[in-house]
Amino acid sequence: MTDPVAAAGPAPVGPPTAAAGAALRAAAATEMLGIVGAPFALAARLVESAGFDAVYLSGAAFSAGSLGVPDIGLFRRDQLVEQTRILARAVTIPVVVDADTGFGGPREVEETVRLLEAAGAAAIQLEDQPGDAPGSKRCGHLGGKQVVEPAVMVERLAAAAAGRRDPGTVIIGRSDARGVTDLDDLLARLEAYREAGADWLFPEALPTRDEFARLGQAFADGPLLLANMTEFGRSPLVSLADLAGFGFGAALYPVTLLRLAMKAMEAGLAVLADEGTQESLLDLMQSREELYDLLDYDPAHPEPHRSGPAAARRKETR
Repeated sequence: MTDPVAAAGPAPVGPPTAAAGAALRAAAATEMLGIVGAPFALAARLVESAGFDAVYLSGAAFSAGSLGVPDIGLFRRDQLVEQTRILARAVTIPVVVDADTGFGGPREVEETVRLLEAAGAAAIQLEDQPGDAPGSKRCGHLGGKQVVEPAVMVERLAAAAAGRRDPGTVIIGRSDARGVTDLDDLLARLEAYREAGADWLFPEALPTRDEFARLGQAFADGPLLLANMTEFGRSPLVSLADLAGFGFGAALYPVTLLRLAMKAMEAGLAVLADEGTQESLLDLMQSREELYDLLDYDPAHPEPHRSGPAAARRKETR
């Protein structure tokens, strides 16, 4: 089988420039992390320039934004690996990757972790939904979800921990049990997932602030808890400061930028269709100069962009 990481694709050439797991762990040890989903590489650069701690490769944003399909497990592993390569060469901050259920059994999970690590992932997220039946994978904030037996997820996480080559790579264990069974089952699963090797725990779709607080109390001694602050979902939108007070260490904003961008494009298209020109929209657009600045691109000197990731050059010249 051809290794998609080794294959030359449309991503920038050269090694990943994104920081790896050790840098992510170090950041988490000193501050509450905001991890923002980037639907494409230019958005990832914007996340970094805004001062956020890490970029999230969201399965939902990748499915909808890059492939135009719903988040029901339709993308292939090689597509996810390639998108990881692209993001990890666009930024110098860590990239956290949503790997769904790992693309198969324990052997496939090990291989998935190896490939994503090589592509530049600092952290790899696995969930306890089933991944082998058509239509069994669903967004974590929808009804009708299913979860596998805890022992199946424990095996996934153990395989992931065994598969990583870099001990700093963060393995994230997500449970969707709160929307399927109950809170007690969720707590028991997360404890089992910690014992299986999950470095961070991700309780999906908690419905109340009180439950966020209860999870924080249950895991006050670790590991780090990750909250999903997706919009229009089952969970309340809680500030970073409040999440930290509840005992969480990081928050995801998986589809925020995609939603903002799509709504802005919808409004712009309406103006263009109505007025027959985009002139009234110019003040709302990123200018050519702003785009080039974000790309670290000087039209008079394009040569460096043919030799490696712009993020590496930016890092070297600071």
